[in-house]
Amino acid sequence: MLQIAIPNKGSLSEGTVELLREAGYRCKRSGRELMITDKKHEIEFIFLRPRDIAVYVNNGILDLGITGRDLVFDSQADVIETLPLNFGNSAFYYALPKGSDKLPDDFAGMTIATSYPNIVKGDLKARNVDAKVVRLDGAVEISIRLGVADVIADVVESGRTLKEAGLKVIGEPILQSEAVLIAHDQATIEKNEVKQLIRRIRGILVAKSYAMIEYDIPREHLEQGCAITPGIESPTIAPLNNPDWVAVKSMILQKETNAIMDDLHDAGARGIIVTDIRTCRI
Repeated sequence: MLQIAIPNKGSLSEGTVELLREAGYRCKRSGRELMITDKKHEIEFIFLRPRDIAVYVNNGILDLGITGRDLVFDSQADVIETLPLNFGNSAFYYALPKGSDKLPDDFAGMTIATSYPNIVKGDLKARNVDAKVVRLDGAVEISIRLGVADVIADVVESGRTLKEAGLKVIGEPILQSEAVLIAHDQATIEKNEVKQLIRRIRGILVAKSYAMIEYDIPREHLEQGCAITPGIESPTIAPLNNPDWVAVKSMILQKETNAIMDDLHDAGARGIIVTDIRTCRI
């Protein structure tokens, strides 16, 4: 039976459970269960601390896991990032008091507080900067005020917590993170049930980027309409009762929906309808 580790709490857990549900798997807890078995697909979902997931997968105790890329990097686990999942997005930055003008290359001799010491040590090594790294498990932003550190390195989403602590982000992000599917090794990825899981998840992710557009357009403007909505291979075209008009159906990028609708209307299209796609294979 395939065993997959998923986060036990927080936004990573919520996003993971929802994604797997959309892909047709049963992994929603009714309480605080540590394990849910999807008998139909012969998969056991194990709920673990997000920080521990990469360690279990690295050791081969579990086949797959879903956790944050930042947590994978910091664990130094030797796992394969199989698929980025496009949720739980965040960036990892250095931060200093607002009045400071130092940059990361100026950190020699300073103390840096973080919950991700291995990420920071790796970045400092790449910069050839000799600084002290102190690991803290939480409330990293208060460490400068308390005299524990000169600099912090932390995950930044809105940046509001840093501003409230009188800090500012400096430099480029050390790491861009998101939820990722990780595997123990290539042999695991080659299993049929894992390939099916990856196909299903990829179908959900691709579908979120696309929409289906349908419209009627005068036959004389069909070439212009198809140029606006070329689709994946080509649009679907169907005749209408009025021989001077045709119906067109095509996939478009979600982010371009409104601009495409404007262009189609200008080209003479009418009855323009856009619908979401739940999943797909492209």
